[in-house]
Amino acid sequence: MRNLYLFFLKYKDHFIFLFFVFSSFTLLLQNDNTNTIIIRGKFSDKLSIISSPFAWMRSMSQLEQETKILREKNIQLTLRIESMSNANEEHKSLLKLLELKEDSDLELIAANVVNSGSSSNLSSITLDVGENHGIKVDQAVLVPDGIIGKTIVVGKNSSIVQIINDVNFRLSVRILPSGNAGILRYLENDICEIRELQKNAKISIGDNVVTSGFSQIYPKNLPVGEIIEVLNQRGSFQKVAKVRIKSRIGSLLHAFIILNDIEID
Repeated sequence: MRNLYLFFLKYKDHFIFLFFVFSSFTLLLQNDNTNTIIIRGKFSDKLSIISSPFAWMRSMSQLEQETKILREKNIQLTLRIESMSNANEEHKSLLKLLELKEDSDLELIAANVVNSGSSSNLSSITLDVGENHGIKVDQAVLVPDGIIGKTIVVGKNSSIVQIINDVNFRLSVRILPSGNAGILRYLENDICEIRELQKNAKISIGDNVVTSGFSQIYPKNLPVGEIIEVLNQRGSFQKVAKVRIKSRIGSLLHAFIILNDIEID
């Protein structure tokens, strides 16, 4: 307490000065005569100049905060739209699968794609059905747009499917309306080629490609793709046709496995 008293005595002149300054400002601001009002206005102008940078800084800080909130909301809305779009596409895919099962005479079992893998010697997907669901090795796998592969490994509750873009995958197909048959293999970017076609085969761009039925795995007349180019090979009695497959291999979510025993034509 003594120290506080000594401190006050030491700086009493400063305290008295501050007291009178504060009192003067208080009396000045409470006075309503003309001169006082003019002084107030000038003081307010000076004060506004001094406080403008601080107001600008507060405004920029608030603007930055609002921008951050808007960015967060934008990201949330973008993710929500993407999620709704994906759900819509999945809904359409499921409707197509349901229509395929209802319209087809084939015995089909629905499956979900739970994994996709690609190695130097095999392109494959894994489905969530297996022996417990009646699945066997060498059964055809398809989606509404067409054939995508066949089962090659079957477990109790899962199956590995060799898909059409595997380098070793081969499929016997027929081109409509001409009826010419050949062997299809994958090239790249959903493009395949059909070989072993006769030189005089009448094939046109836009012709449909379907399974030939010359197989115990794939029933006949299942969709595969359409012709986009026809090449005549020099010095050969055959021609090559390029095909764009209809099934989107890179975005498979669901598929059907054909359970029927297939009769070869």
